[in-house]
Amino acid sequence: MQRAKLSIIGAGAVGATCAHWAAAKELADVVLIDIPDKLGMTQGRALDLAEAAPVEGFDVKITGTDDYKDTAGSDVVVITAGIPRKPGMSRDDLVQTNVRIVRQVTEQVAASSPDAILIVVSNPLDAMVYTAHRVSCFPHWRVVGQAGCLDVARYCTFIAMEIGCSVEDVRALLMGGHGDDMVPLVRYTTVSGIPVTQLIPADKLEEIVQRARMGGGEIVKLMGSSAYYAPAAGVIQMVESIVRDKKRILPCAGYCDKEYRVGGYFVGVPCVLGTKGVERIIEIELDAEERQMFESSVSHVKELCKLVDGML
Repeated sequence: MQRAKLSIIGAGAVGATCAHWAAAKELADVVLIDIPDKLGMTQGRALDLAEAAPVEGFDVKITGTDDYKDTAGSDVVVITAGIPRKPGMSRDDLVQTNVRIVRQVTEQVAASSPDAILIVVSNPLDAMVYTAHRVSCFPHWRVVGQAGCLDVARYCTFIAMEIGCSVEDVRALLMGGHGDDMVPLVRYTTVSGIPVTQLIPADKLEEIVQRARMGGGEIVKLMGSSAYYAPAAGVIQMVESIVRDKKRILPCAGYCDKEYRVGGYFVGVPCVLGTKGVERIIEIELDAEERQMFESSVSHVKELCKLVDGML
């Protein structure tokens, strides 16, 4: 059986860590690609990872390149390219810069891998997924964003820390935009089947939710750069569900039109991921407070997408 092919655009910390997790799980042959100025680093990271294979016991082909011809025929393409928000930079500035980068990348990906599924990681996430969809002209089920898997991972980690239990027993769901716009669904959070509200007081739960919302900023303050282990793990969770057709229900930025009455935007919702991409959007019941938070989050996504429309 031929292995899947995974191309990762951007060989920085997130992209390289995606390659690491994917290779270790033997999910696909991996192509790591970046701009010509970073060719040496890209090739070096790919070679370094390949040389770990005899020790760790994985067997996949790993390529470092600056040529999109090497990505041709990819089954899944992960887009991590873009710049992080810097001090003094407005949200509009970040959108303008990363729209240009994601547009250029997506044009080349669409030309070399017209049947691929795109997973976008670049920020601001919801706007960049929208950009990739518009530029690629791919059907919406083959374009998806990674944010919810990361936010849920942080949320579950903090819950497990508070309770003093295994993170493997925590199950949770979040919706809406990434970070500050995240919509916590405490009612749908359980620990080994036990509602989390029976284990953690409401005020402490609110602190945990807020910490999850600000999780990226906490990492930046601690080490002076953006997170990469957990974001990459969230990406590869999605890749695995796609290439192995696991049909897992994961919180992703999926295209919603009639779903949740969104009206044609990519927002964080429960998605079934399989070989076709986003094979289904799961609609769950929201109470009045949850619906209000979700609609507020969606309104912020729409504002960002209006900025994108003016740039494409």
